[in-house]
Amino acid sequence: METGGVDKRRLYELLWGTPGGPRRGPRPTLTLDAIARAGIAIADTEGLEGLTMQRVAESLDVTKMALYRYVPGKAELVALMLETAIGEPPPSPAGADWRGQLDDWTRQIFDRFRRHPWAHVATVAPRVPGPNELAWLERVVAALTDTGLTGGEQLDVAVLLVGHARNLAQHSAAGTAPEQGREAAFTVLVRGREERFPALDAALRSIPAQPPGDQALDFGLARILDGIQTLITNRAAASRGRT
Repeated sequence: METGGVDKRRLYELLWGTPGGPRRGPRPTLTLDAIARAGIAIADTEGLEGLTMQRVAESLDVTKMALYRYVPGKAELVALMLETAIGEPPPSPAGADWRGQLDDWTRQIFDRFRRHPWAHVATVAPRVPGPNELAWLERVVAALTDTGLTGGEQLDVAVLLVGHARNLAQHSAAGTAPEQGREAAFTVLVRGREERFPALDAALRSIPAQPPGDQALDFGLARILDGIQTLITNRAAASRGRT
């Protein structure tokens, strides 16, 4: 049961239905929220590799077979954990335009991924998303509704932004900012070969030793939003030209 296939019908019910506990047997003593949070506590410290149904059952002081009455397997457990860990999206900043909303959105989802490093892996494979995850997506689409982008483009923007946030949060979880790890590696390679790579040497020497804040997040996010802004502006200009 630990490594078997996903019961998609049961997973959909767990995420989107209103299950009150196990389907049969004694009166339920656990809640899905408690089970999810027990799994999160383990995965936050040991990753998904350290997460097992047995470990979760022990942390809840129940048997593994009792836990299976609530959640059929590890895959379904991780889906519940992700839904709980990501949580509902915070409200959009009051008075913010689409760019301000998406900037805030990306920073908020980045923070969720940084707090729960195992979520990087849990969100890359095809799966059934839960209500909270769709609520995050709803925020992106709502922010872009009147921009002239197509529905497909609005969804593509969400994929682009979450990929940027997830990638940088993964580096952050490893204890090294991506730009710091990259620059350190380049510096070692260029040392002693400055005449061969003069431009790269000059660029590396010009970078502050300790960049303030999440530099890679800030830079990449600004460039992504710049590109979206250009697309929106060009789309609007083309539309005016046809009228």
